[in-house]
Amino acid sequence: MTRIDFYSHVADKLRTACMLSHKAMQAGVPMVVSFADEASLRAFDQLLWRYPGTGFVPHCRSTEPLAAQTPVLLHLPADPLPTHALLMSLHADIVPFFSRFERVIELVGLEDADKAQARERYRFYRDRGYDLRTLDLSKGGNHEGA
Repeated sequence: MTRIDFYSHVADKLRTACMLSHKAMQAGVPMVVSFADEASLRAFDQLLWRYPGTGFVPHCRSTEPLAAQTPVLLHLPADPLPTHALLMSLHADIVPFFSRFERVIELVGLEDADKAQARERYRFYRDRGYDLRTLDLSKGGNHEGA
C-alpha cells in the first residue's frame, strides 16, 4: 500500500520540492513531481536548472522522449503518467493516480488555506488506511528518506 509523507511548515514549496528531488535522485529513487498548472511546472523547471548550486538534477517533462531515462519527471494531469516509485504532489487536492506509487510526498505550506487543504487530504488518506508519516520542517527535520 502507498505510504504518504506530509512535510509541514514548508516556507517555500518549490525550493523544498527541489531539495527533495535532489535527495531522491541521489538515492536512486525515480520521482514524478505533479503540478496542477503549467506556470508552477515552469517555475519549478527553472529552479531545478539552478539547484543545487554545485550540481544538477536531471529532469524533463513526462511527455518528452527521454522521460524513461530521466530520474525526475515533471507532470501535468493531462500528461501520460510514468511508472516511478515516488510521487510528489503539488496539487491542492488529491490526485486520482496517487495509489500507483509506492510513496507520495505532500507539502504543506504556512498559509491557513493550504493547511486546511492538507488536513482534508490527510483525513482522506487516513480514513482509507494509508500509512501516514509527518515531518514538521519548523522543528529542524532533516528530510531523511526523501
